[in-house]
Amino acid sequence: MRTVLIIDDQSAVRDALSLLLSLHDIRPLTATMPDEGLALLARERVDVVIADMNFSADTTSGEEGVALFHAIRARHPDLPVILLTGWSHLETAVQLVKAGAADYMSKPWDDAKLLATVENLLELSENARVAETARVSRRRRRAALERDYDLRGIVFASDEMLRVLELACQVARAEVPVVITGPNGAGKERVAEIVHANSAIRDKPLVTVNCGALPSELIEAELFGAEAGAFTGATRAREGRFEAADGGTLFLDEIGNLPAAGQMKLLRVLESGEFERLGSTRTRKVKVRVISATNADLPRMIHDGKFREDLFYRLNTIEIALPPLSDRPDDILPLAERFLDDDAVLSDEARDALLDYPWPGNVRELKNTIDRAKLLCGRDEITSKHLGLSATAISAAARSLDDPPRDVIEEALRKAGGVISRAARSLGLSRQALYRRMQRFGIPTEG
Repeated sequence: MRTVLIIDDQSAVRDALSLLLSLHDIRPLTATMPDEGLALLARERVDVVIADMNFSADTTSGEEGVALFHAIRARHPDLPVILLTGWSHLETAVQLVKAGAADYMSKPWDDAKLLATVENLLELSENARVAETARVSRRRRRAALERDYDLRGIVFASDEMLRVLELACQVARAEVPVVITGPNGAGKERVAEIVHANSAIRDKPLVTVNCGALPSELIEAELFGAEAGAFTGATRAREGRFEAADGGTLFLDEIGNLPAAGQMKLLRVLESGEFERLGSTRTRKVKVRVISATNADLPRMIHDGKFREDLFYRLNTIEIALPPLSDRPDDILPLAERFLDDDAVLSDEARDALLDYPWPGNVRELKNTIDRAKLLCGRDEITSKHLGLSATAISAAARSLDDPPRDVIEEALRKAGGVISRAARSLGLSRQALYRRMQRFGIPTEG
């Protein structure tokens, strides 16, 4: 239950505020004096405090309110406090707001404004609790991953990558094919390394083939080997990647580029472990765990007759979907820091530019950008100029935050009585997204 503690020596004030809050499904607790309020805080879960500035008879200095605020701050540093003040000590209340109080209200207060402020603080308090719970859970999950698995030094901070890595480690010991989907440059090969490093065959070879980097006529020879004279230029017999990976893992990157004949042979290997080199009738047998990756829409390729459906289902026993870097912005700055030299420093301006850029080339583009900036900055701090990111792309990303326009946001806030969560719902935005737009337009976020 959402709970607000009212600390005021006047019973009329306590009763009026209690009724106002109760009518809006907010549980009021009341205390007459500071000591009583602090005792309630010690034994009750409270989300917001509304506190008077004076308690003793004939006292108007506000010193008691100052002392109470600092006592609450010392015991509950994150607890929002709204001050009730008379004009005689308004300046004192303003100073306390600068010191961390959530807001102040002059007596007599405006019910609508006070309620909107309380609602917003309650939502912030709830979100802060949820966020802290999520942070604690994320830290525990990450610690468990780092303790129990070999993550190959991967750098990440986002929930999205945490989920990807948990799945990768979970399926690592299962002797089933895995397909890793995601855009170019997102880190699919690194995820494949993590799957292999935590498998029962981690001490065996991990062999990588980029099917997109080879001419279609050479892919079969690369995968399955070839006898001398099997094709023009084949002057001697050569071992294929399946033989090289025997007992271990074969990582097939850009599997969507595999030609039809190669797809048929790959399906056979997955089913039986058997194949023949090009130009040979001798059947060879291997035991290989296949991890494949693609940025292609394989279901669409199946529909268009470009990829075998039976092969797709063989490969796709487990799918690990790796999101683009633009969908995991929490990873951008940690990755950028990893790519820096020890003596290179990113300016605040450069950090903002990195976060605003959409990263169509994903982690690979980020690494290339940082490498370029290190060359250009010399011994200076890295600025946005050194990054050389497309100004058009950055400005387009920034402009996307400007919709809806200011007048629409202000009207939504007016209709919602200043309650940001209600205004956000009416605009089809998250509360955080509305806050960002309000900050960009300079719209006050206080009730």
